Amino acid sequence: MQIQVLGSGCPTCKKLLERTKSAVEELKIQAEVEYITDIQKIVSMGLMQSPVLAVNGKPVLVGRVPDVGEIKEIIAKAVA
Repeated sequence: MQIQVLGSGCPTCKKLLERTKSAVEELKIQAEVEYITDIQKIVSMGLMQSPVLAVNGKPVLVGRVPDVGEIKEIIAKAVA
């Protein structure tokens, strides 16, 4: 499983990255969490907001930073 956090490198984006890493640890899943700061990548996904959480290349969260519990739910749904 590939999990990506895409953003501009701002504190909000970094917070989503930290919470996503915590969620993956708590879920005990095999996943690589990648941080991408290339704005063109976000635009190529057809999105105009950041941060973005993507699972296996599909955006599952855009424009906000939920708590770790909600991120765990989002990841679980995305892989079900």
